[in-house]
Amino acid sequence: MGAQSLALADRLLADATGSVGAAAASSDCAALVTLLAHPGPSVGWLGEVLGLTSSGVTRLVERLVKAGWVRRTAGQDARSRRLELTEAGTRLAERVLAGRHAVLSRALAALSPSEQATLEDLLGKMVASLTDELTVAFQVCRLCDRSACRGSGGGCPLQHTVGHD
Repeated sequence: MGAQSLALADRLLADATGSVGAAAASSDCAALVTLLAHPGPSVGWLGEVLGLTSSGVTRLVERLVKAGWVRRTAGQDARSRRLELTEAGTRLAERVLAGRHAVLSRALAALSPSEQATLEDLLGKMVASLTDELTVAFQVCRLCDRSACRGSGGGCPLQHTVGHD
């Protein structure tokens, strides 16, 4: 399981950063996908979800703004800013998710449909056991395709974390 997890993570990150460009970091991809799922967060919230320091998330946001993928908007007060994807950022986040889907589809192709259903149930249980904290759930899901959970009928395996932070 460890080898499979590592191999999938490597392929997912390689595909995601390839979608964005060779100079992009995996945090760029995670930021884009997170902002697609959760539009309008503060810079601080995004940094917390991505596990970045204040200076790290500031550099990340500067890079994303300079690339034309993110824009800053007014926050709740004069000192705060909210982040939103631009149209180009939205398209790029969707490309990252499409690449993620392709990588996972290739990995799952070795399994029969019933084996895939069994694996999905088992992985749902395993993911659910990872945390009871909402912030950690956001970290776990930083590259997730939210529509996959909603479309599965079972919902997000980390839904139990809502209201626990």
